[in-house]
Amino acid sequence: MSKFSQRLKELRLEHAMTQQEIANLLNIRQQSYIRYEYGTGEPSLNTLIKIARIFDVTSDYLLGISDDY
Repeated sequence: MSKFSQRLKELRLEHAMTQQEIANLLNIRQQSYIRYEYGTGEPSLNTLIKIARIFDVTSDYLLGISDDY
């Protein structure tokens, strides 16, 4: 599991959200979101920015570049 996938799942669970809820906020299919969590797919740059905004973290944190939110 990539750092991105791991952090994405951790953040979703910390916020008590379902995969479907996040997918709806991102305006993507749940299956696409699931691939992000399993590390078999990667979000576009625009989707990455949306994810960072939803969880109020930096894209560097999501990508594992930094440990600071």
